[in-house]
Amino acid sequence: MTNENANETPVNSNDQEQHDLPEVPVDENAKRIAELEEQVTMLNDKHLRLYSEFDNFRKRTTKERIELLNTAGAEIIKSLLPVVDDLERAIKNNEESKDVIAINEGVNLIAQKFRNILAQKGLESVSAVGQVFDVDLHEAITNIPAPTEDLKGKVVDEVEKGFTLNGKVIRFAKVIVGN
Repeated sequence: MTNENANETPVNSNDQEQHDLPEVPVDENAKRIAELEEQVTMLNDKHLRLYSEFDNFRKRTTKERIELLNTAGAEIIKSLLPVVDDLERAIKNNEESKDVIAINEGVNLIAQKFRNILAQKGLESVSAVGQVFDVDLHEAITNIPAPTEDLKGKVVDEVEKGFTLNGKVIRFAKVIVGN
């Protein structure tokens, strides 16, 4: 035997089997794991960005809704200012005027202007007297014996007008119903 053979370590059959395994799949598995970790990181980042974007959208729409409500009120108030001006002029002129007919005509004109502005904004009054009682439009205050047979179950008198705004009831008409 030569020294070269003496320095060689005996080869174990198990070690040889481990060396016989191809190292390519281990490398591919590591590569695949790295790709999947990168994909998880990318998807997590994408998720966080979407969540942040949605949260910002929610905050922005809430802010816009509040702003819209505030500006909608301002628009209505602005359209009513001419009526306020007319009322102030009428009050000033009524202090000196003794003509009741002229005062009455002026107040009627102002009231008509006010009703027209409200109608332009979508406000409509609910007709009640003589109509069949409808719980979706009317609020019965009391029942009385119907003056005639045809008024049974119908509105006999209106105590307070009801109103709808763009088709939605904002105040029920307070009525007296015949029975």
